[in-house]
Amino acid sequence: MTVLWAERALLSNGWAENVRIGLDGTGRIAAITPGAVPEGQRLDLLLPAVANVHSHIFQRAMAGLSEARGPQPRDTFWTWRQIMYRFLDHLTPDDVEVIAALVQMEMLEAGYATNVEFHYLHHQPGGTPYTNPAEMSERIAAAAARSGIGLTLLPVHYQFGGCDHRPLGPGQQRFGTTPEAFVLLLDGAEVALKGLPPDAGIGVAPHSLRAVSPEALELCTKLRPDRPLHLHLAEQLPEVEEVQAAYGRRPVEWLLEHFTPDQCWTLIHLTHMTEDETRALAATGALAGLCPITESSLGDGIFHGVTWQQAGGRIGFGSDSNIRISLFEELRTLEYSQRLREHARAIYATPDRSTGRVLYEAALTGGATAAGRDTGAIAEGMYADLCAISCRNPVMVGREGDALLDSLIFAGGDGLVSDVWSAGRHVVQGGRHMDHDRIVSDYLACIGKLQERL
Repeated sequence: MTVLWAERALLSNGWAENVRIGLDGTGRIAAITPGAVPEGQRLDLLLPAVANVHSHIFQRAMAGLSEARGPQPRDTFWTWRQIMYRFLDHLTPDDVEVIAALVQMEMLEAGYATNVEFHYLHHQPGGTPYTNPAEMSERIAAAAARSGIGLTLLPVHYQFGGCDHRPLGPGQQRFGTTPEAFVLLLDGAEVALKGLPPDAGIGVAPHSLRAVSPEALELCTKLRPDRPLHLHLAEQLPEVEEVQAAYGRRPVEWLLEHFTPDQCWTLIHLTHMTEDETRALAATGALAGLCPITESSLGDGIFHGVTWQQAGGRIGFGSDSNIRISLFEELRTLEYSQRLREHARAIYATPDRSTGRVLYEAALTGGATAAGRDTGAIAEGMYADLCAISCRNPVMVGREGDALLDSLIFAGGDGLVSDVWSAGRHVVQGGRHMDHDRIVSDYLACIGKLQERL
C-alpha cells in the first residue's frame, strides 16, 4: 500500500490536519486517518484532483496563431473557426498523438487528473475514413497510456453543416459521421480504451443542435445510457438564431421541450440563455461545462452564473481550445466575469464557504459527473485522483482553511502544484511530469515538421 501524509487535506467532510491516506493496488483510496503521525510521503496540502470536463486536444498546437486581424471587418468565433479548419487539415495521426501527450502532461502539471476529451477529429483530410475508423481515438488513448492521465473519451457525432442539414464544408469533413458510421466508430473507440487501466471510460458527444438531427440526438441518448453525454449548446448568438429559425425555438427551449436532460448530461458553454431558460435547465440536474479562458478568448459572452447558482445548477470546468491550460485561472476567470457582470465581489461565496472553496468543490463534483468517474473527493473507495500543493512560497505561507484555496486561485500562478496522482499513478513529482522532457522534445520535433507543411 502507498502511504501519503499531509499536514492539511480537504476531505469530503471539510478540512483536516495530519492526514494519513493509504492507496491500494487498484488505484483507489483504501484508508483515511486524520490526526495521524507522519508516515510515508509527506505533503504540505492535499486536495482532490479535478477532471477537465471539455477539451479539443489538437487545438493546443494552434495557440497564438489566431490573434492577428483577418480580412473580415470584425473577428469573431466564426472567423477563428476558419483558421482552425485550415490548421487541422495538416494534422496526421502521429501529430495528434504527440500533441495529445503534451496537452495531457500540461493538464496533469496544472492539477487536473482526468482528460474528458470531446473528440471529433476522426478522418483523413477530405473526409475519407482511415482503414481503422477509430484510428484517431486510438491515438488519444495511446497518449493517455504515455501520460498516465485518466481518460474519458467522448467520440463526437457530427453529421451536418447546419440546422438545414447542408453538407459539411471543406474544413468539417474530417469530423463527419453518419449515424451508422458513428455507432461503429464509438464501438471502435471503446475497444481502444481496453488497453488502458480500468479507470478509462467512454461517453457520447452529439456535437450540437446545428450538427446533428433530432433523430440522431435521440439515437445518441440510447447508445451508452449509463455513461456521460456531452453537447455544445447556446455558445454563440448566430447559433441561437439559426436554431430558432429552423426549429421555432431557442436552443435551450427546444431541448427542454423534446428531451429530458439529467445528471448524465453535460451541456457545454450555455453562454446565451435567458433568465427563464437558465433556471429551467439548472433544475434538470444537467451540468454546465464552462470553459472561461476559451470563452473569453473567443469572445463568446458571459455565462449567467448567479442565476444558475441560485437555481441550484451544477458546473464543471474545461480547457476547451487549450490556448492556456491552467485550472486555477479557469476558476478565477469565471468568478471575475461574474464580478464584472454584477458589479460586486465574492460572487460565489456562501455564509459558510469562501469563493475559492465553492468554486473548487463545484469543479470537483462537476468533473466527476462529466467524466463518469469515481472521483471528486478524498474518500474511501474513490479513485486516488489527488493534487498536492506546496505551501512553502509567498502565496501560500501562513494560510489556513478556505484561505488556502482563495490564495491558490486568486493569488497563485503556475508552479504551485507539487505532485499529482491519477487513479494512484504518481505522474507529477516535484512539479514536473515523470516524462516531461521527452514529451516536450517530441512535441518540438512534431511542430517543426508541421510548420513546414502549413
